[in-house]
Amino acid sequence: MNHPHLASTEAAVMAIRELAREHTLELTVTDDIGADQTSRRTSAGAFAVLDPDGSLPHEAFIELEGSPAVTVRLYPEGDAKITVDGVDFDDIPRDSVPAFLRSVYGGLAYVKGRIFPPGQWLTVPLPGDETYKELILRNTLSPWLARNVRS
Repeated sequence: MNHPHLASTEAAVMAIRELAREHTLELTVTDDIGADQTSRRTSAGAFAVLDPDGSLPHEAFIELEGSPAVTVRLYPEGDAKITVDGVDFDDIPRDSVPAFLRSVYGGLAYVKGRIFPPGQWLTVPLPGDETYKELILRNTLSPWLARNVRS
């Protein structure tokens, strides 16, 4: 499914602010602007603020208060890393971030375990046929993860 296009990191931050308002969640946003400040620009020279193409990269780190504990790191390249109660989802397209968070806070995300191969996975379905699934590496589940176990 095509999600609304978020042309910039700031557009994604605004969409997440709106979602937090809908779910009465407090959030903290930390912005890193410039090639020397963003996490993926380790090769940027000292005081090199612009990318070689002349653009000014903008990265944001968002912490959403409440249950589950969620953080979102929006990268200038158009993807994001979302962590839900310690479970990392890498390479989520920026346009999918609001739908991902709506699924988590809307009660659609669930934990499913298997005997073989052994493990438990956090699954986050999005509208359409888009689903994200990550292995839970901890031995014990957080209270939120335990509440969302499906057999």
